[in-house]
Amino acid sequence: MWTKQSRGRMAQIAKKTKRYPSDLTDEEWEQFAPLMPMPGRRGRPREVDFREVINAVRYLVRSGCGWRMLPIHFGPWQTVYGWFRELARRFLFQTIHDVALMLDRERAGREASPSAAVIDSQSVKTTESGGRGFDAGKKVMGRRRHIVVDTLGLLVGLVVHAADIQDRDGAPAALKAILKRWPWLRYIFADGGYAGPKLRGALQKVGQFTLEIVKRTDKPKGFQILPRRWVVNRCTMLPSLPLSCRCASSVQAVSGSLLRLVVVGMRVDLSRANQSHHRI
Repeated sequence: MWTKQSRGRMAQIAKKTKRYPSDLTDEEWEQFAPLMPMPGRRGRPREVDFREVINAVRYLVRSGCGWRMLPIHFGPWQTVYGWFRELARRFLFQTIHDVALMLDRERAGREASPSAAVIDSQSVKTTESGGRGFDAGKKVMGRRRHIVVDTLGLLVGLVVHAADIQDRDGAPAALKAILKRWPWLRYIFADGGYAGPKLRGALQKVGQFTLEIVKRTDKPKGFQILPRRWVVNRCTMLPSLPLSCRCASSVQAVSGSLLRLVVVGMRVDLSRANQSHHRI
């Protein structure tokens, strides 16, 4: 929700990012810099600027452009793409996201590892290459991404698969993928699409989860915010998902690439939306 304080913080960020709103501020780079790979002891000295590489990836996610269309001051696009693949192979983007998430939770007075989460899915159009399917409910040919957020709306996990896989079938895979990273996760909130004994039985094989279905009221009077569910709905409405062409309409041939780009995009907006007055 936009307030005078949040608008003021975003205005301060805009002043610090002189080129593009997606650029890292000095405060953000101070947190990310220690996580960057150290230069090797042998060979030619490294000339690449990792800050520019991260800025380029964030620019690509936010604008939706292609790798070859990156502005020239980010450096050669081949260098940026090569280091994106290398950093993704080292799980650097996932590490940055998880560390920032734990800092955000502690700053909000919560435990670093979440114990409750909200799950939802979203179908997006995609290219013909790669695995895709037809979502009969949303009338979308493409992929479905399962998003898991904590009760603050911070992204906890994400799984991308074909759109013809229903919510009940995709939820166990999404929760199993994040259980090792967040071992204390036990309570799951979901909408009516996840109801039924089939999913509850599948979750018992994955872990000790308690599933609570948050249903709509029978006689709604205008717009109503549903308990817990509004958190994940707000998450899917952040600019990093629907307004970034790179994530809204999946142009990635490989689902893994889409997953990494969505993680980067969520970290762009969630880190700044949940920052304190000091540093994010």
